[in-house]
Amino acid sequence: MRTSTIVLIAGVLLFALPIPGTFILGVLVAATGVALRVFVE
Repeated sequence: MRTSTIVLIAGVLLFALPIPGTFILGVLVAATGVALRVFVE
């Protein structure tokens, strides 16, 4: 499994947590995963 896929899945899981503050963190982590996929791999 590629690193970008792992980062993207982690972002989606953080986004889905019902804890305040994890929504923004999840979006940022997922965006990082997408950026890794587009620009690095």
